[in-house]
Amino acid sequence: MEEQAIREMMCKDLRRLGIREGDTILVHSSLRSLGPLPGGAETAVASLLEVLGEEGTLLFPALSYRSVNAENPCFDVRRTPCCVGALPEYFRTRPGTLRSIHPTHSVSGVGKKAAMLLKDHELDTTSCGPHSPFRRLREAGNWILFIGCGIAPNTSMHAVEELIDPPYLHGAPVDYRIILFDGSEMQMKVRRHNFVGSGYGQVYARMAYLLDFSQLRYGNVLSAFCALMSIPAMWEQGEEALRKDPFYFVRPL
Repeated sequence: MEEQAIREMMCKDLRRLGIREGDTILVHSSLRSLGPLPGGAETAVASLLEVLGEEGTLLFPALSYRSVNAENPCFDVRRTPCCVGALPEYFRTRPGTLRSIHPTHSVSGVGKKAAMLLKDHELDTTSCGPHSPFRRLREAGNWILFIGCGIAPNTSMHAVEELIDPPYLHGAPVDYRIILFDGSEMQMKVRRHNFVGSGYGQVYARMAYLLDFSQLRYGNVLSAFCALMSIPAMWEQGEEALRKDPFYFVRPL
């Protein structure tokens, strides 16, 4: 099938799932799950941007926690790759894409709200603090789209957890060297997540028990089984669950 026909089909599927022009969305993804894709990652990104339109905003996590750590505490906002898949890595390097400044939990974005959502992340001393795009999406975001990966890899839940700061969440701080867009450098001291060290694993898929059909929708986009989660509902229900039980979204390893 030709690339244009695939794009039209993907746009139709995204709209059927519930994404609208002007929305602000964060995407977790498995590129492979979409099936054979003429044009590869660019076809997927172009389809998402077409549905969102000029007033919309598209974000992908650009996480680098696997390669930037206490043993290698250097993050180059221009060159450090992300570790969460081919689609977000392509999006990060696409001309015009912005990236927040954070050694382990940066976010890439394009669109009307991108600059506002991504600015000042370097002011945080945790991964998903008050200046992070994940926290700012609480007020400015519409949906988290999960393309073929289930709802478990939901980084935004860390931002919800940071409101409560449960005992499993953080470990010792690390001093990072940050290389900025212009080549200049700065230092950041950031507390890393400590799930393994604390003996707990994430079970963010439990969010499905807390949301109704209007807040969590399922459907296919091309060959990928996808989920669309309301960001305001995730925050409301997730925070309420954690205040009742700080261990609701984890299990002992």
